[in-house]
Amino acid sequence: MRIHYAVCIKNHDYKRSLVVRKIYQVIPFGSQTPGLLKVIDETNKGYLYPEEYFMIIPLPLSVQRKLFGNY
Repeated sequence: MRIHYAVCIKNHDYKRSLVVRKIYQVIPFGSQTPGLLKVIDETNKGYLYPEEYFMIIPLPLSVQRKLFGNY
């Protein structure tokens, strides 16, 4: 299973939940809502945020394992 990641590029209105330039795990969610991404934020829970706050980044599996552990 490929896990997707995104880097936060802005955090207006979410300064406690999102850190600019930090990489977050993107969680797939059932009913895709256009313009929103579900990410694991600073509370370690998955929440929906505006898609424009992130850029999806491809990470090789070897990098994912080193940064985030085995899964």
